[in-house]
Amino acid sequence: MSIAIVTGGASGIGRAIATALVRRGHTVSVTDINGEGAEAVAEKLNEVGPGKAFASVLNVTDAEAVADHYQALKRDHGRLDLVFNNAGIAIGGLAEDLTLDHWNRAIDINLKGVVHGVHAAYPIMLEQRSGHIINTASAAGLVPMPLGIPYTATKHAVVGLSLGLRAEGAGRGVKVSVVCPTFVDTPLLDNINPGLPETPMSGDSRAEIKQAQPRLYTAEKLARDIMRGVDKNQALIVAPASARAVWRGTRLNPAMAVRVASLAVNRMRKQQKS
Repeated sequence: MSIAIVTGGASGIGRAIATALVRRGHTVSVTDINGEGAEAVAEKLNEVGPGKAFASVLNVTDAEAVADHYQALKRDHGRLDLVFNNAGIAIGGLAEDLTLDHWNRAIDINLKGVVHGVHAAYPIMLEQRSGHIINTASAAGLVPMPLGIPYTATKHAVVGLSLGLRAEGAGRGVKVSVVCPTFVDTPLLDNINPGLPETPMSGDSRAEIKQAQPRLYTAEKLARDIMRGVDKNQALIVAPASARAVWRGTRLNPAMAVRVASLAVNRMRKQQKS
């Protein structure tokens, strides 16, 4: 039975990943800054089986707390097999509408939160010469996505971090993958810029997002894609198929991808003026 940790496990993609792991028979630490939410998920998962789940409050911006939790798992269970650095927030708005608070929060959670997880897990896995780190990025980390560039910038960084670490860990028994989905139907879409200065995209932005992707992918389908990617030790887990198509198009013609993205910017500016 493998020992796994999922950050941001109280909802959305994290909850779906934790559910898939428990159904596979793994023991899962469901962590989230929302302790009550994590506890509710773990309680429900223990009725699903055959694996087990337990909840912990964890703020991924607190490097010491992350390191302590990962070490505690290793100490209590003897190893740490699967780490899903998944916690993140959504940032939306044109660059001129954003403040440094938007940038700093995105960096602290979406990038440094992953860094803290990697920094805590990687030495443990090097010592045991086994383990798999899976970082959640986004298709926004592969293509030029405007209207929230702090988010885009951090997700590009997570992709680069993951692929570089994969190269370093390959000869030492440690696997690394990065997940890059398009828009997924999760509570993240209902809470753009949480606790931050408002922009025209703050709050619930489902209507705007559905203009770009009318049919949102479900977290449960993405979790199945992630599990298949982990089983195959894929470097990049890009889903759904439409995300892979956009990614390939960007690689073939980056200039065209930027022009297409600019159309979304023009629509947003027109909406703000009307």
